[in-house]
Amino acid sequence: MQTSRAAGASSSTTSHGTNATAAEPPPPRRMSLRQRVRRDRVLLLAALPGITLLLVFQYLPLLGNVIAFKDYQPYLGINGSPWAGLRDFAVIFNGDPAFVNALENTVEITLLQVLVAFPVPIALALMLDSLVSERVKRIVQSVLYLPHFLSWVIVVAIFQQTLGDAGLLNTFLRGHDLATVHVVGNATVFKEMITAQALWKDAGWSMILFLAALSRIDPGLYEAAAVDGASHWRRVWHVSLPGLRGIIVLLLILRLGESLTVGFEQIVLQQGGVGIDASEVLDTYVFNNGIQQGDWGAAAAVGLVKGAVGLLLVLGANKVAHRLGEQGIYQR
Repeated sequence: MQTSRAAGASSSTTSHGTNATAAEPPPPRRMSLRQRVRRDRVLLLAALPGITLLLVFQYLPLLGNVIAFKDYQPYLGINGSPWAGLRDFAVIFNGDPAFVNALENTVEITLLQVLVAFPVPIALALMLDSLVSERVKRIVQSVLYLPHFLSWVIVVAIFQQTLGDAGLLNTFLRGHDLATVHVVGNATVFKEMITAQALWKDAGWSMILFLAALSRIDPGLYEAAAVDGASHWRRVWHVSLPGLRGIIVLLLILRLGESLTVGFEQIVLQQGGVGIDASEVLDTYVFNNGIQQGDWGAAAAVGLVKGAVGLLLVLGANKVAHRLGEQGIYQR
């Protein structure tokens, strides 16, 4: 009798388990590519103009890098120009003095801008976030990021009219029988000057990204730290900066990808005043040798290697970010 009851209970349990399993909804079917395109057709149509511009002006021109392996002649065209192999890469691997000078200037300017110009937007965001008055905060923010909308032609002109030999500063110093300062056109301080220009123009704009990241930090963390007796600087160090770590790592990785690009327009506008030795960078080297002197193959080779190095730096930095527990520019 007990055996039959146990068997009945077991049978009942099994039937209930079977019914529970049968009652579970089936897993959702994976949509095919055609179904997803049909579902998102409005968004895809909205993105089509931007995708078209990206393909036409960014990706299709990459095919022109083949001239780095050809003896390119404009009147023959890319297809008609004979192959030259790796001849044009000799300026890189054989240590051409002009290329070495451009590379050294590029690396020096990059290090200067990363060490000096990159932390300034972070400091501005932290100081602006600590302001109590929202009205003052908006006014200061507007004043700081306004220079971003000025072209480099205007920015260079402002610095010339302010710090040039006949600028406001030297005019004031001469009027008071004081020694003048030689800033604009001085090859010795050229790298520091263009770093100051980039800082004045773009620090306020970069600050917006860090302000957005600060706004996402839970205010309760600051309150808890204040209750524990943490001072303002302790709250900044232990709450604000950890909250900014993700965006800092992301921007540093992107900056490494542009490490060999240090502002072509900004430098070429001022190159005549300081000379090639002090101002030549890789971008101006490509322009001066390719466009002006007609050495298309060598210029394309330098540009191709520069892009490849930037890609490797981004991938390497992103790998390091993953090992440190950060997301980077893409997930693993």
